[in-house]
Order: sequence, then structure tokens, then C-alpha cells
Amino acid sequence: MSRLAEFRQLEQKLAAQLAELEAMKGSPELQKEIEFETKLRNLLAKYEYSLRDIVNLLDPKNGQRPAAPAAAQKAPRRARQVKQYKNPHTGEVIETKGGNHTKLKAWKAEHGADEVENWLAK
Repeated sequence: MSRLAEFRQLEQKLAAQLAELEAMKGSPELQKEIEFETKLRNLLAKYEYSLRDIVNLLDPKNGQRPAAPAAAQKAPRRARQVKQYKNPHTGEVIETKGGNHTKLKAWKAEHGADEVENWLAK
């Protein structure tokens, strides 16, 4: 589409939206809503309240998040078991609860994860 055709199309859309806006301005429903909002904001300012205060006053449970039922019923995690790995090449022993141990990572990089898992002392 050429820039001129695009410009004319946008111009037509703008004219249609302006006509719709003018029609809304004369609408009695809109005038009524604007009047209500103005009076409400003036009343809130007079008594130093915010919209949030009014919502909390009318519906106190609205601001509260419902408790997650699944979280309340779940049992706590059990503690991780301590694992002992013994390197058959050096005789060195490592005790760890997880796989984030520096020396264990080095062994796995050097010998392979499957091989190191076979070193697990039972």
C-alpha cells in the first residue's frame, strides 16, 4: 500500500472516530456518569478518603488473597539424606546432601556422572 493510500485510510478512520466522540459527548448517559464521578471525587477529597479505602470499607475481603488450600494440606519436605562418595582412584571420601558439591562436580566432569554415581557408598 502506498504512503498516500495509507494516509487517506488513517484520515478516514480518524474522521469516523471524531464523529463517534462528538456523538458520545452529547449522550445523556455519559453526562450522568461524568457528573457522578465528579461528585464522588469531591466527596472523597472532602473526607480525605481514597477509592481504595472505599473498596475496603464496602468489601473488606476484596483485598485479601485466599489461602492456597494445597499449600496448607501439604506435608513438609523430608530432609535430604547424606550421601557418601568414595573415589576408588584416590580413596578420597565426600559427604554431601546434594549434587552441588564442588569436588563431586569435578569428579563427574572428569570420570562421568554415571561412573561417579557407582562410587556411592551404601
